[in-house]
Amino acid sequence: MAGLYIHIPFCKSRCVYCGFYSTTLLHLRERYVNALCREMEMRPCNVDTVYLGGGTPSLLTARQLERLFIYINKVYGPPHPSQGGAGGGSEVTIECNPDDVTQEFARTLQALPVNRVSLGAQTFSDERLRYLRRRHTADQVERAVRNLRSAGIGNISIDLMFGFPGETLEDWRSDVKRALSLDVEHISAYSLMIEEGTELYEKMNAGLLGSEDDELSREMYESLMDQLSLAGYEHYEISNWARPGFRSRHNSSYWQDIPYVGLGAAAHSYDLRTRSWNAGDVLDYIRKIEQGVLPSEKETLDDATRYNDLVTTALRTREGIRLERLHEPFCSYLLKNARRSLSRRLLILEDNRIHLSREGLFVSDDVMSDLIFIKKG
Repeated sequence: MAGLYIHIPFCKSRCVYCGFYSTTLLHLRERYVNALCREMEMRPCNVDTVYLGGGTPSLLTARQLERLFIYINKVYGPPHPSQGGAGGGSEVTIECNPDDVTQEFARTLQALPVNRVSLGAQTFSDERLRYLRRRHTADQVERAVRNLRSAGIGNISIDLMFGFPGETLEDWRSDVKRALSLDVEHISAYSLMIEEGTELYEKMNAGLLGSEDDELSREMYESLMDQLSLAGYEHYEISNWARPGFRSRHNSSYWQDIPYVGLGAAAHSYDLRTRSWNAGDVLDYIRKIEQGVLPSEKETLDDATRYNDLVTTALRTREGIRLERLHEPFCSYLLKNARRSLSRRLLILEDNRIHLSREGLFVSDDVMSDLIFIKKG
């Protein structure tokens, strides 16, 4: 079974931090949805999870969303959602901007097989939301959660962000406290990253941003872990926390070496031995699909690449890497190169698996870089 990811790249405006492919050409939505339906017919497989991400999937009309699910049902079989996180049905997620989640939109979701909604809250400070150029307000996040609950959505996730210029530890604790007051099933939290090609990157190069405070970022992350742990959330991946039974099954497939199919502009697919990616321009993608051509490139993964991918994905999770998943010489290579981190208690070896310690979480990139297999020649 595979995960099905459908990329909806449309946004009303571009956030200052976003490094993902997106477009504001909203007039292309109808052609794009038609192209997605045609691509589905080109990529049949068995799927267990469905994830509509973006961009902003909640910018699609009710009719466009209904058409997508008609084709998902036609090509992949009908999703059978369960309202719980660990139930036997399919997990069907849609990302939404909070201000899009009106009562009417929530009723649209109620009529679809959607059983999980991910809200891009980011922060509960209207000032910081304006800084990010987000189009919603803090109050609209709370209203969106109420509307979703009224529509029977029993699995809600919210995204949070920390490390804003000028943000204090108390500011961040207040954001987390307000998030907890919503009693959602899942929380994802990320440090504000400055990626090349974004407006924030340009501001940094122009000297308009202050220097990063690594110690403050660490304090914010530690506070987050403590607050969510006390509230009963399990920390199952570096940036993700869930109520018991409500881990994101779709996202977990990326960390557990499970195949996935990506549809849409710039979407990636993986089948254990090859990785492919679609054209990164929405109009180029649409035109090729309309011509009956699958607009993707492919690479075959060698054993070293698969090992390195495992290090940088599975090691992010609470369970870490199970050693029986590694063939020689990679198991020996991992254990040899892990010695320094094991001696410093950044990694823990137990029950035939190796995973990050709490201290290791703060320096995970450095720990992983020590384990990467360097190809010779």
